[in-house]
Amino acid sequence: MRQEYQDLILQTCGASSLQVAAKIQTLWSGYGEIVRLQLEGCDRPSVVVKHVKFPEGSDHPGGWNTDRSHRRKVRSYQVETHWYQNYSTNQSCRIPACLAACSYGDEMLIVLEDLDVVGFDQRRTSVKDREIRACLSWLAHFHALFLGVEPDGLWPVGTYWHLDTRPDELEAMDDARLKAAAGEIDRILNACRFKTIVHGDAKLANFCFSQSGQDVAAVDFQYVGGGCGMKDVVYFLGSCMDEKECEKRVPGLLDYYFTELQSSVNKDIDFAALETEWREMFVFAWTDFHRFLLGWMPGHWKINRYSKRLTKEVLQKLKQ
Repeated sequence: MRQEYQDLILQTCGASSLQVAAKIQTLWSGYGEIVRLQLEGCDRPSVVVKHVKFPEGSDHPGGWNTDRSHRRKVRSYQVETHWYQNYSTNQSCRIPACLAACSYGDEMLIVLEDLDVVGFDQRRTSVKDREIRACLSWLAHFHALFLGVEPDGLWPVGTYWHLDTRPDELEAMDDARLKAAAGEIDRILNACRFKTIVHGDAKLANFCFSQSGQDVAAVDFQYVGGGCGMKDVVYFLGSCMDEKECEKRVPGLLDYYFTELQSSVNKDIDFAALETEWREMFVFAWTDFHRFLLGWMPGHWKINRYSKRLTKEVLQKLKQ
């Protein structure tokens, strides 16, 4: 790590020294890394640093190594930096505090509070009902907090699979009917009366849990932006349940999300209208992500009977 980065971190935290305690992960396609730094001489034992360094050549897991893909990633890190520097949440939708952020040419650095230190030290690869509800509660409070807020400096339309940013994946699709309907599905979602700011990548891996699993914080805001809250909800549910679980549990979990949303929105909001609209958008949001997967990775495990059933339902609605 560059000396000026180290000096920035030491100065920001009032620390006398630092050292790398652990490499948490390599960023997607080799665009840098996330590390935990151990600090000495201050009241903060550690920080997490997201160090972005744009590669000269990248190795995308799905083979999507294009200039468009590179520009999208660069923009995503600019958006994330802007998010952490200019937006904040509350205890009901906890995120790590941003301590410092800077950029030097083709490198960017975001210095974040270490969520492990403040009690969110658990990660889950599978979840029980309690953890699913904790994440849905986080999303509901997040969506309520930003309801009607313009996504200034963020993606105008959030989510990493947004149609306008994924023309290559659309072109690669074999499903002719869905390909033809993709633009209309996107238009319907974007025409929502009730818009919020969506996390944009609200998968299970981006939630940090407390020991009990009842409290969560979220990370990774590269694709945060405007849109219908259902985009986050469908993506999260699809990230932690298979097709049989979706068929069985989605209705009850959706009810829970809307109960949490109602408890946290401003009372001057016409909540009945909001809930009606977003429930109608649920199948469109699910189908929109299904569209992306079909072009991006046709063999993905999330392309299942549940997703195909909802997509068929949407295509029927569009014919009426």
